[in-house]
Amino acid sequence: MDSWLKCYILKSIKMKKHMYKNIKVFFATLLLIVAIPSCTNLDEKIYSDLSGDNFYKNKVEILQGALRPFTHMQAWMAPTGQNGYYYHAELSADQLAWPQKGKHGYDGGDHFRQHYHTWTSDEGRMRDAWSLIWTGVGYINAAIADMEKVDYKEFMTEEEMTAIISELYVLRAFHYMKIMELWGNTPIVTEVGEGPNPPTRPKKDLFEFAKTELETHVPKLLPYSKELVGRVSQTAGYAMLAELYLNAEYFVGVPMWDECIKACDKIMSGEAGGLGAGNKPELADNLSDSFSNTNQSAKESLFQFAFSKKGGFTFGWDGFFCGYSNTSEIHNVDYSGWNAFVVIPTAFDNYPDNDLRKKEWFMFGPQYKYGTDEPILGTEEYNGKPLEYVNYIRRESERKSPDEVLRSTMADGEENSGARFDKYKSGPLTDDNYRENHYLLYRLTEIYYNKAEALMRKNGGKATQEAVDLINICRQRAFSDEDWEEAKYTTETLTMDELLNERGREFIFEGKRRTDLIRFGKFTTASWWDHEPSNDPNREIYPIPHTQIGANPNLKQNPGY
Repeated sequence: MDSWLKCYILKSIKMKKHMYKNIKVFFATLLLIVAIPSCTNLDEKIYSDLSGDNFYKNKVEILQGALRPFTHMQAWMAPTGQNGYYYHAELSADQLAWPQKGKHGYDGGDHFRQHYHTWTSDEGRMRDAWSLIWTGVGYINAAIADMEKVDYKEFMTEEEMTAIISELYVLRAFHYMKIMELWGNTPIVTEVGEGPNPPTRPKKDLFEFAKTELETHVPKLLPYSKELVGRVSQTAGYAMLAELYLNAEYFVGVPMWDECIKACDKIMSGEAGGLGAGNKPELADNLSDSFSNTNQSAKESLFQFAFSKKGGFTFGWDGFFCGYSNTSEIHNVDYSGWNAFVVIPTAFDNYPDNDLRKKEWFMFGPQYKYGTDEPILGTEEYNGKPLEYVNYIRRESERKSPDEVLRSTMADGEENSGARFDKYKSGPLTDDNYRENHYLLYRLTEIYYNKAEALMRKNGGKATQEAVDLINICRQRAFSDEDWEEAKYTTETLTMDELLNERGREFIFEGKRRTDLIRFGKFTTASWWDHEPSNDPNREIYPIPHTQIGANPNLKQNPGY
């Protein structure tokens, strides 16, 4: 039964009764709990009958219980092939698409409807996202209820326990931020068994709830350090606040530029901790360190999922981003994917040719076997021919004459259509750190960009010199010394439209684009490749899945659906 009762109450109660009163004893060490795999199967397997009364007897057991909701978040927030937040945040925007490629990838038109903004309340992938995120809320509510009853004083300080409980409150606020972004108007539920049919609340209530929870609990978190990698620290909390404040004018009609700037300053000053020198975050020196297979202590990381192949919980971006098995030899790896996401041609064109990100973060052009000049061969439209990723989406293999004008739509892809993802790099099979990559949810560059945007908006949309300096210090990594003088921004060239373009270049593949387009007023008004604007503001939020409305008579459908 796909309903509110199933995805929230039943799962929450199940988590309450089984996950915490019948603890999974395979959580053997703190290292394991810090980065356990994404929760893809919500049916918990019980390994013992430990009860809440005889568990939670030391710090490790406290962390095991408290971090379970965080690891579940990997199922819907990271690009690991599931139908969660990431899928909807990227495929509805102007940088990534999942076009049909011959006989592959139509999938009932799901990806077409995301690209064209023609989704309905009957989207199966949206039901999955709803279930995943609300299950996470249930896990958190159950964990808070249990943690607040634990007698911890024999093995933990009050400061440590307060920080752990605050992590849960902050994580719940983050869930509601993403719920608000996707659906706008939903219930707010804070306790297990709060009632079978919680009523819809307007998004301004969700905003105030998330804001209050963050403002209350972020200062109680511990500063970020290597010991807190894979947990919620002050840098994570202030990054969430900076994002919430930056979007406040859109969500509730009240600009909060000064609040955004202050939250950014908390991070930039090092007051919230960090992984760089002097226990403060630092910008990466290059374009690769933050995404490499040694990024566990990336100095600009603020909040990350601690994946690890050695630990048995690999960051599996292959489903969305990798080609078929013939492409595994490009990087000498043992994984392949669905040949799914491609870079929209207009997005790839947004990078000038001398932008080093265009080379570092994408696969484009002829593809060769790792370390050789032997071409990778196609297996579909270009079976037996050298595979070359191209910046167009059309049935070029069916061209009848040089002058023929070929259609370019979501239905016209081929196996080589579009530039491809190469931002995170696993290393080859021979690498000692093969697939040890962490996934970064927030990094310091985003804080620089957020502060710059807040300064510009506070200044009537005009760039200040401080805003220009903030963007330039990050952007400079993307250009050679020879090209930098011409590439750097001035107060005249850094317009709001250019800032949106630059945010797209810098944060491509990072799950940020839909929210950026909405905040800049472009999500329903702009054109890109095979997308024409709907000019319908109702499309800025998704419909409540109709199955949820059928199960809960107090839910109200969003306008326009």
